[in-house]
Amino acid sequence: MLNTFDVAVVQHEYGIYPGRDGGEVLSVLRRLTVPSIVVLHTVLTQPTPRQKSLLEQITAAASAVVTITEAAHDRLLLGYAVDAAKVCVIPHGASDYTGEPVRRYDDRPHLLTWGLLGPGKGIEWALRALARLQTLKPAPVYTVAGRTHPKVVEQHGETYRASLHKLGASLGVAHDVHYESAYLDDVALGDLIRSADIVVLPYDSTEQVTSGVLVEAVAARIPVVATAFPHAVELLTDGPGLLVPHRNPAALASAVRKILIKPALAAELRSRGGHAEPALRWPAVAQRYQQLASTLIGAGARPVVVAGA
Repeated sequence: MLNTFDVAVVQHEYGIYPGRDGGEVLSVLRRLTVPSIVVLHTVLTQPTPRQKSLLEQITAAASAVVTITEAAHDRLLLGYAVDAAKVCVIPHGASDYTGEPVRRYDDRPHLLTWGLLGPGKGIEWALRALARLQTLKPAPVYTVAGRTHPKVVEQHGETYRASLHKLGASLGVAHDVHYESAYLDDVALGDLIRSADIVVLPYDSTEQVTSGVLVEAVAARIPVVATAFPHAVELLTDGPGLLVPHRNPAALASAVRKILIKPALAAELRSRGGHAEPALRWPAVAQRYQQLASTLIGAGARPVVVAGA
């Protein structure tokens, strides 16, 4: 099927393909007769020997390789045997969720985290931070939106979500936390994002070089408080948010408090993301892929038909 199109775009993440470390994606890449663009969502600094070998074979089989951040680009060239001429950076795209704020909880500040849920998302640190913010008047409300990751459900059921409910109750903030586990369409997600005063990304990982949620929040001009994972460092340093250490609820609470009690700071953070907006919009990102695909097949200005895998 892929070979009936002009170009095949393969999204790579170790956990989404069959085989050890998702190795069976190689058999697909090697059977392609059309050019391929492999988009790398994870580039580890300390991969296992097998993970390193697998990623090097994937990049060797690809016609072009895309990293979503400069951090991933540099990490790939420094830590792996790859052809640098094949590699370029195209950012993660974002929808246009800018617009008038939507009030959900009257005058209470609204904190938001969204995306697939599972261990490593760091929601437990956000809950502990929320408990430290109860002295604010009014105290904030925290929404955790998104279903549990299907791989997590398959292996562990809803254990992680249940542990969050239990922790919230023990901290006395259960009534201030709202879990929304339904998938949201663009309109509903846009309303949810515009209702947030702060997007909180308390991720545990120090390896995360890609966060679609982060890009969407920045493009929507919502202030962000995030742990210092690579993509956050790249977008938020002197940008539209504040960085905090990992697994540190006191620092997380302090950053959130600072934004909530200083309207001028919140306004400044909202304004800082504006320069990045045009390049992050999906039409601009799609144009970059169109140009790359055209280069691969020598198509000039004609439209290129792309298949995804």
